[in-house]
Amino acid sequence: MSRVSFGGRNFWLGLASILLLNASAKADELMKWERIPLSISLKVGQERIIFADRNVRIGLPPSLSETLRVQSAGGAVYLKANKAFPPTRLQLQDSENGEIILLDITAAKVGPTEPIRIIYPNEKQATPKEQSQSQNRTELSAPVPVALTRYAAQQLYAPLRTVEPVAGIQPVNLHFPPFITTLYPSEPIAISPLAGWRLHPHTVIALKLRNTAKRTITLDPRGLQGQFVAATFQHRWLGETGSPEDTTVLYLVTKVPLDNAFIPEPVSVKPGGRHGG
Repeated sequence: MSRVSFGGRNFWLGLASILLLNASAKADELMKWERIPLSISLKVGQERIIFADRNVRIGLPPSLSETLRVQSAGGAVYLKANKAFPPTRLQLQDSENGEIILLDITAAKVGPTEPIRIIYPNEKQATPKEQSQSQNRTELSAPVPVALTRYAAQQLYAPLRTVEPVAGIQPVNLHFPPFITTLYPSEPIAISPLAGWRLHPHTVIALKLRNTAKRTITLDPRGLQGQFVAATFQHRWLGETGSPEDTTVLYLVTKVPLDNAFIPEPVSVKPGGRHGG
């Protein structure tokens, strides 16, 4: 499956959800956070992964908005520079406790490409054998809605080599119309299905949300109509239509059959529903 990209955002990036996502992929280079900025080098044109192993938001300075591609999913941060730049300060903020981790990022034509794992004081690091045993466990390390949402986010946003395998999760064929108008009727948002996965009896559906209005929309799960046990927005808001921020992803988890989870569509369905811009 191809990765999802909806444009860069030079602001705090993170999931608008209380669900905590964790990464399990191995890293080759360890960097210990001791309140001293970590110096990280990038090779131009080559993605480098930083495993923070925490649900983090990223503070990206405006000077790098057109130079550095930044994505975050499942406790991992993905950095890719399209041209060289001098050392520049990035901030990772732990979404749970607010702790700030400082990174001094630089990019050049040559540089290391191996993944980085940040380790923290007083935290015991698992041996390779322990990591392998942990990855081979069939039991879930989180409630099913959390595991499904994490898996869906990794499938859409993370490189396939970093996706955490979860026993029992299977893809679902979605038999939805091209646009779903009954899910968020209070806002002018065009909603279309992307993919789905099931871990009995739960199902997660990933949906693309696109703003069709010339105004910013703050996303609120209370506006969703249907039978769901969890809802997670990839971003907290949508920029006005035509902007790089006008699109995001919504993850919905339900325990009822998909035909019953959504309010039936009207006979005639048009992109963006009945709301004008």
